[in-house]
Amino acid sequence: MAGNREFLNRRLHSLLGVIPVGLFLVMHLVVNNFATRGEEVYNGATHFMESLPFKLFLEIFVIYLPLLFHAIYGLYIAFTAKNNVSNYSFFRNWMFALQRVSGIITLIFVAWHVWETRIAAALGAEVNFNMMENILSSPWMITFYLVGIISTIFHFANGLWSFAVSWGLTVTPRSQKIATYVTMIIFVALTYVGVSTILAFV
Repeated sequence: MAGNREFLNRRLHSLLGVIPVGLFLVMHLVVNNFATRGEEVYNGATHFMESLPFKLFLEIFVIYLPLLFHAIYGLYIAFTAKNNVSNYSFFRNWMFALQRVSGIITLIFVAWHVWETRIAAALGAEVNFNMMENILSSPWMITFYLVGIISTIFHFANGLWSFAVSWGLTVTPRSQKIATYVTMIIFVALTYVGVSTILAFV
């Protein structure tokens, strides 16, 4: 019975990491990238997101609760998983270890980012270009955000590979190899989007 529960929890953890959390990440990166087009365009994009109907409902049930489950169960996996990196230095073993490390970094970054933006907005601050410009006025915060964003994107992209395997989408070694290339391309593309966004505020 416990084995079945763990199997279902791992499946749910994997699914929520892609839908809806992963999809939200991609959307968030794309919307924020409007900063590369200037302050006015970025503020227009964020205002549109802020004015979505049922925003609070969507945030709680489509973002925060799935993210919370994924984060808590992810920590359980990270601290109970048996890494074989020291014994077997295969590429996938390293990806397995990096997935756990990037997950912890991502959790710290996301918690801080939510505190600086969503909690601040709930307390009356306006989420706009100036807010992000002020947040990123320190070299330390620029470094923190760059590390956090790259870690988050890696965790998502590499997680897509695990998702495809665990859900039976890539069964053969060839399909898994192709999936590796595809997910790494996704990682590079989204990293460009994320890093260019950060640099737009600097």
